[in-house]
Amino acid sequence: MLGKFFKKPASPDQDRVPPGQYLASGFPVLTYGDTPQIKTEEWLFKVWGKVATTKIFNWSDFMALPQSEFTKDFHCVTRWSKLDVTWTGIKVSDFMALIDLLPEATHVMQHCYGGYTTNLTLEEFLHEDNFFAFQLFGQPLTPDHGGPLRLVVPHLYAWKSSKWINGLEFLDREQLGFWELNGYHRRGDPWLEERYGGF
Repeated sequence: MLGKFFKKPASPDQDRVPPGQYLASGFPVLTYGDTPQIKTEEWLFKVWGKVATTKIFNWSDFMALPQSEFTKDFHCVTRWSKLDVTWTGIKVSDFMALIDLLPEATHVMQHCYGGYTTNLTLEEFLHEDNFFAFQLFGQPLTPDHGGPLRLVVPHLYAWKSSKWINGLEFLDREQLGFWELNGYHRRGDPWLEERYGGF
């Protein structure tokens, strides 16, 4: 199994792969539960909680924002990594220019079609490398990979890059998401191997 689908990192890629990870030959798909099927014309994205005004965006609203191409490495907590993944999407910073956060906002909960949630501190969420992706390697993001839209948080394990995202709830305290409540680490830094626990 290791030789066919995964391999140990070797120079020059060795320094790009966190400890305990193997390089994937493809792009594995891991999903808990059913895969939501959402048409872009029906897709909505809500922002609420510790914000001045609750806002709801449709697909056209998102597509009107500046679009960029991103090439980032991707690390899954199940010990595989994929290097140089190319996405097209929208910088979190460009989207957040539309949102007036209240001063007490310190955390954010990602909400997704299908009921999945995962938490981030506000600082982690606003990281300059984060983006919302709607294309993967130049093609529309398929439902298996989180389409029509997912968040990508390259500096943390991939469960923090929620698939099928449809909302952000800004909070004044930490709340744990689905996997965090089931034993995963509350932060998930792959370089520190923050896989489980962390309380």
